[in-house]
Amino acid sequence: MIKQLWEKYKHIIAYLFWGVVTTVINLAVFQILSSGIHWNYQLANVIAWFVSVLVAYFTNKVWVFGSHYTTVSDFLVEMLRFFFYRALTLVIDIVITFIGISVLGFKDPMGQFIVKVIDNVIVVIANYVFSKWLIFKDNKQIEDQ
Repeated sequence: MIKQLWEKYKHIIAYLFWGVVTTVINLAVFQILSSGIHWNYQLANVIAWFVSVLVAYFTNKVWVFGSHYTTVSDFLVEMLRFFFYRALTLVIDIVITFIGISVLGFKDPMGQFIVKVIDNVIVVIANYVFSKWLIFKDNKQIEDQ
């Protein structure tokens, strides 16, 4: 029973675990740059995005979706797809932080943190959909060969 549940949900469990790790990285980099050294929050947001997407790509590739691409060209195509779809959610990220911080006025460090947490929940869900059905979708075909 437990083994069947694990087999059924292992990708989701692994995605959630590594999603938490990358979310913590995203929040930490954002807070350090935005509130810690007082960089513009949008610049801090983009840098935090880039760092967390690098971590997310490799953890998703290895431990979540078990990508087995071995050629450089396949690896690059997969990585470019990953970054492309993550860039789409970066747009969502930028819009949410702009609305929360600039429009609604959550400018203090705690307010920015709350905005980023809400933002990250929405972005993680969108990223899972993109990863599961658009980025790492060909891995099942590779495993069957």
